[in-house]
Amino acid sequence: MKVMLRKTASGQLTVYVPKKDLEEEVVKETDSPTGKIFTLANGWELEFSNLAEPLKLPQTCEARRLA
Repeated sequence: MKVMLRKTASGQLTVYVPKKDLEEEVVKETDSPTGKIFTLANGWELEFSNLAEPLKLPQTCEARRLA
């Protein structure tokens, strides 16, 4: 699914999912063998396989929902 990553004015990383009209803060970042996993405040886990370091925000990218 397409999502948008951005930082709030307070510096918190947020994820916006347009199809669900959902915007949540990232509460945990984990590295996985295939990329990064972001855990959102609502409990969702999204896997990003091709994020460049350091993140250039805002950006739209492809994510896969794990939970």
